Amino acid sequence: FPEMLSNPRLILVQGTLNVMMKQNVTLSCHSDSGSPPVTYTFFKHSQKVATLYRPDLTPGLFNLTINAASDVGEYKCKAENNISSGGKYSNSLNFTLIEPISKPVLSSPTSQAKKGQNVTLSCLSENGSLPITYVFFKGKQGISPPVKMQKKEAAVIFLLINSSSDFGTYKCKAENSFRNNTKYSNSFNFTLAEERSHSQPLIISLGLILLLFIIGFALAIPFFIIPSYKASE
Repeated sequence: FPEMLSNPRLILVQGTLNVMMKQNVTLSCHSDSGSPPVTYTFFKHSQKVATLYRPDLTPGLFNLTINAASDVGEYKCKAENNISSGGKYSNSLNFTLIEPISKPVLSSPTSQAKKGQNVTLSCLSENGSLPITYVFFKGKQGISPPVKMQKKEAAVIFLLINSSSDFGTYKCKAENSFRNNTKYSNSFNFTLAEERSHSQPLIISLGLILLLFIIGFALAIPFFIIPSYKASE
């Protein structure tokens, strides 16, 4: 007697669910029981992407190449035979695109600081699939716990410049789910801001007064010295 198909199972037989650009994956759709022939239809979300006919109960195989971001997402399949009404649908598989991260940029609103001043450091990779995890370093020593960012935003830490050793070299590193792709940033150094002496404005003022006195004296020479010289003649 004709038998209705069982719900098909959609499994991944080649590749991974975390995919890169140009990667090939193979999906298998299979109903274990039911009367052949069987028609398998593959869907991305609700859009039909392929149809396969099988005269027996062998699986339907669908090959997919990830050429664009639109190729990732949720996939399902449907199995139909001559007596099924509307077909039977499978479980879903969801592909996620992973992209290697670019070299992060370490920056700060200021490069000069005084002792006792609070400063910030920002670390950002412009490219790379999320989430991205950042770690900050001073020299080779980590100075922050891992900061995981779920958005394309910079990770920020706050520092207090307490001593001369805090003016050392800072870096950060970034990594995501893309294997063996940790990237380190540029180096960043804070320099000690020059503190103005309180006596400096007074010295400048005295210098200006002295300069004006010299200029005034030079201008007065024709009026006092030359007439007295003529009177002596």
